[in-house]
Formats: sequence, C-alpha cells, structure tokens
Amino acid sequence: MTYEIPELPGEKSATTTGETQGEWPLWEVFVRAKRGLNHIHVGSVHATDAETAVQNARDTYTRRSEGVSIWVVPSSTIHAADDSEAMFDPFLDKPYRHPTFYEIPDEVGQL
Repeated sequence: MTYEIPELPGEKSATTTGETQGEWPLWEVFVRAKRGLNHIHVGSVHATDAETAVQNARDTYTRRSEGVSIWVVPSSTIHAADDSEAMFDPFLDKPYRHPTFYEIPDEVGQL
C-alpha cells in the first residue's frame, strides 16, 4: 500500500536538480569571539532577510556568549579569485616585507 503526500500551498516542492522551489537564501556567518580579534567564518544559515539571518546565526553559533559581534553576508554576493590567476606580485621582489635589515634585541624575545 502506498500513500501520496499532498502538497500544501506555499510548501517547498522538489525539482529535478535537487534544489527546492521557494528555498530561503543562504547567508554566510562570521563571528568575532572577543574584542580586538578578527571575524571568523563559522558556517551558514538560511533566512528570508538579514535580520532573520542574524537571529538564526546568533541562535546557532553563539549559544554560550561565545561572540561579541556577528556578520551575515548573502552567499550570492561573495566572490573569490581563482588560484590560477596571478593577482598578487611575488613577495621575493619586495625585500621590505622581511625583517632582514636589522638585528632583533634579545630583550624582545620571540615575536
């Protein structure tokens, strides 16, 4: 015996590509753990708008007061460079980036 589950109005329905129609947009979540530190990518959430994305991110990724700041960014707006592209000059032709021109005093310790 088989049962057919009827679709309700506004309910998500599966498509042939595996995606669902009416699926909420994906937001990337960045959390800053303590003041003075960088925001770190911690995961993703689905939400209808930015405010809901922040609430979902707070509930999911900062349950025990683990963060002091949350950023959410629509995944569709993030763009990355291809690794094969030569976007940056090689560091070998920029000797000023390396501290080889002076001696570090022993009092400084390890940097």
